[in-house]
Amino acid sequence: MKPPKIIDVIRIDEFSSTPKYHQLANSILEAIQKDIVKKGDSMPSINEISFEFNIARVTVEKGYNYLRGLGVLGSVPGKGYYIKSTDYSQDLKIFLLFNKLSNHKKIIYDSFVEALGDQAAIDFYIYNNDFNLFKRLINNRKEDYTHYVIIPHFIDGEEMAYQVINTLPKEKLILLDKIVPQITGDFGAVYENFENDIYHALGQAIERLSKYTKLKIIFPENSYFPQEIIKGFENFCKNYAFDHEVVHSIENEDVMKGEAYVNLMEDDLVTLIDKIMGKQMILGQDVGIISYNETPLKRLILNGLTTISTDFKAMGKSTAELVLNNSKRHVENPFYLKLRSSL
Repeated sequence: MKPPKIIDVIRIDEFSSTPKYHQLANSILEAIQKDIVKKGDSMPSINEISFEFNIARVTVEKGYNYLRGLGVLGSVPGKGYYIKSTDYSQDLKIFLLFNKLSNHKKIIYDSFVEALGDQAAIDFYIYNNDFNLFKRLINNRKEDYTHYVIIPHFIDGEEMAYQVINTLPKEKLILLDKIVPQITGDFGAVYENFENDIYHALGQAIERLSKYTKLKIIFPENSYFPQEIIKGFENFCKNYAFDHEVVHSIENEDVMKGEAYVNLMEDDLVTLIDKIMGKQMILGQDVGIISYNETPLKRLILNGLTTISTDFKAMGKSTAELVLNNSKRHVENPFYLKLRSSL
């Protein structure tokens, strides 16, 4: 039987969010591990791969340079690239599934990848909070992975998500950001304690919150945010005797002096600030804002926005540690209050 050409073992998945240069490199590394590619084998030219897979030459070049950095590829001027060494092992192959891509998720991803180093090949997918796409991506997976790392947040269909996740081998499963109670078996997790986190964070801000007569949380009805956030908010307000309200649409909200808002969505934050400025109210005196999820920009907006946020970098690092140690621990991720002039 004729051995496959190197170009036949390269796999570029258009639906994957893994950078294409990494997909190219991972395909070559996997072929080396399976003994399909031998030391001294010639590699397809950059132009050939670019044409065959309809990807930019710079992407192919980046993938080849990555493999050169690992010592896998060598090159001869005028002749091209070849397999310099097959003395390379990449024992971890990870199916990484995020609900969305945002600044916060990028921090998690970057921290996760950095902590793993070159020890893992990652197939990265995003399902955009869509349960049907989530189900399809899991059911249609074609590879055998050492780990499945999944963020389970949905706008609709959350009540059925556990059934899909339960089809995965639990010894390979790590839930990220949120634990789904109906998941059975022994699996790893790095999670937020949404109810307790917001309760204790607001408690740390009690001195500044006490100057406001009413606390409101902006929580859109069609949201992937867990309902435990509302429960923690309401428990805090009841225990500390704050008049409070859950606002489902900031568009219809008449912002008044003496109110403080906990805001979850970035789009709603823009609308809220616009309403405050439109009434010429002073942020941090007339009206207060606590924004959910820390970003570098929030340190700068209007002399600084107060935030409550999990530590996204720590989440990525802790998840990588579970993978590297093949651990089934459940790790509660740290959550912080950053007091700034908006409160």
